[in-house]
Formats: sequence, structure tokens, C-alpha cells
Amino acid sequence: MKTVRRLLYRDIVASVVFVALAFLSLFYFIDFLDELDGVGTRGRTALHAVLGAALELPGHFYELFPIAVLIGTIYSLARLAQSSEFTILRTGGLGPGRALSLLAVLGVAFGALTFLMGDYVAPVAERERVRLKALSSGGIQFGGAGAWLKEKRGTADGEHSWSVNVAGTGAGGALVGVRIFEFDADGRLVSRTEAREGQVDGNGNWQLSDAVVTHWPHARTEDSKVVIERLPILAWQSSLSAAVVAAAVMPVKTMTTAELYRYSDHLSHQEQAAEQHQIRFWRKALYPAACLVMVALALPFAYMHARAGSVSLKVFGGIMLGISFVLLNNLAGHIGLLRGWTPWLAAAAPSLIYLLLSMAAFAWLVRYR
Repeated sequence: MKTVRRLLYRDIVASVVFVALAFLSLFYFIDFLDELDGVGTRGRTALHAVLGAALELPGHFYELFPIAVLIGTIYSLARLAQSSEFTILRTGGLGPGRALSLLAVLGVAFGALTFLMGDYVAPVAERERVRLKALSSGGIQFGGAGAWLKEKRGTADGEHSWSVNVAGTGAGGALVGVRIFEFDADGRLVSRTEAREGQVDGNGNWQLSDAVVTHWPHARTEDSKVVIERLPILAWQSSLSAAVVAAAVMPVKTMTTAELYRYSDHLSHQEQAAEQHQIRFWRKALYPAACLVMVALALPFAYMHARAGSVSLKVFGGIMLGISFVLLNNLAGHIGLLRGWTPWLAAAAPSLIYLLLSMAAFAWLVRYR
């Protein structure tokens, strides 16, 4: 059985690596051409384009690797079936259960690689890409009304709430155009703080530069004066730590599974809409399991008769299956958000559907073919 395992694993891994390299080469070329559009503006050079496209490769690998697993495994098994090698293995004692268990182990290994790439390599590369873009363009400006954060905590006057708006980030990572609105327990505006830029550490200590603080009179007092303070440096203590701020202002691709969970938990505690980030958390947590689903989808192709289509036709079918899985995986999140599905169910539904389809096809082929 060691010889069979070595034969299958070597052939499948080589095919998967080949397909993954082909995908990454294609996407690198596309990203490089896209980065070239900005060369010559704001100090961007061809080196920035090369590095920017290269830093996107780990994210592409994470997203495309399950599809590469499907196509590579189908190609390998279909080729073995066409040359009758898989038939010889079956007559030599490789039963359906044994074949499924062998591929399941390989699927778990592929899933572990996907998890490591998605949680450790891709987020770091994406952060570096954003930092490189900020350095070359002098910062990042958020579209629309900017990024918003919310915080609630108790004070001597009852529970107050703060709405924080950030217009963008500077080249050094500082927050630019910070506005903080404070409301009392009755929803009245208590104060407004505007700062040119700000820094925040992991404990929620904000250092605001060139701050202008406007205090409105309390409704229960007779004082009707509006007080305006101008401070070169203002320290503001908050529960909005650097991790929470980064989750709000940085792309979702820069967040690990744990960071997505913490940010969705923060949104829930602040009574904000957290369903979208909860679905993203479950999708990211369950995405490595897609590799196991992909090898299960590929296994029925080994049991098809050699005359039931050439290898290229089966590979084309695998590509179509992979595309349909990606489409359904993305669509399920939007449908789940609109319909109010349980987040983990919306994230797991595509994998469960395709796993059941693959097992049904596998059982039918084993029994009747």
C-alpha cells in the first residue's frame, strides 16, 4: 500500500503544483499590467509595479489553490484511468473506501497548506502591499464618508457613545482627518473633536495632533455657552484599539481568522451590524476544508470508463465545477446576508452541497459502473 500511496500522491501533487503555478503566472501578469498604469505618477516606478504584483500572489494562491487541487487531481486521476493504471490498482485491492481515505489524507494536507497561506502569509503580504501603495501615493483616502467606528461605555452621566470617523491614512500609517462625536445617554451631541492626524496603540490610547474640541452645553444646566478648545496634542482613552481600527480601515484581505472573529465580536458588543463580518469569518475558517471537498469531487473521474471522454474533456469539466463552486461560494454569502441565515450555515452551504454531490456520484459510479 505504501507503493500505491507514493504513486498517487506524487502524481497528484505534481499536477496540482503545475496547475497552481500556471494560475499564479497568469494572475501575476494581469496584476503587473494593472500596476503599470500607475507608473510615472506620484513617484511610482516599475519596481513598485513588480513588488505590488508579487505581494498579491499569496492572496491569489489562497483563493485559487482549492481550484488548482480540483483540476490537478482530476487530471491525474483521469490520466491514470485512461492508461488503465487505476483499473490495475483496483484489481490489486484498492477498494473505494481505501481510495477515498487516501485522497482524504491528501485533501487534509492541502487544506492545512491553504490555512497557513491564508492566515499567516497572505495577510502580511496584503498589509505590505497597502503600505507600499500608501508610501508611493502619499497615503490612502477612503471613498465616500470614510471609515466609521463606534464605541459605547459608561460615564458618570450614564452611558455615552462615540462615533469616530477617519478620512484616510498617511504615508507613515497615521490616521488622517479624525473626527470624534460624543453623545450622551439621551442621544444629544455633547462634544466634537477634530484632529489633523492621530496615532493609536494596542491599548486604545489615541494621540491626536492639532485637535479642536467643541463642547456643547448640557441640557440640564443653565450654561448656554459653546466652548471651543484648541490643543496641539490630545490624549483620548478608548476601547478602540489599534487592531479594531486596522480592521475598520484596512481591506478584509489583511485580516486573519482570529482578527475577523474579534472584529465581528466587537461589532456585536457595540450593537452594530456584524452579520457580514461573521459570514466572512466562517467563510475564512471553513475555506481550507474546500480542498477536501475538491479531492472528493475529483475521485469520481477515476471511476469513469476510459472511453467516457478524453482527459482534456474531464479537465474542462473540472474547471467548470471549480468556477461554479467559486460562484456559489460568493453568492451564498450575499444570499445569507439578505435572508438572515445563520452565518456558519451560509458559509458552509456550498461545501456541503458539493460534498454531497461528489459522494452521490462516487457511490453511483462504484455501484453501477
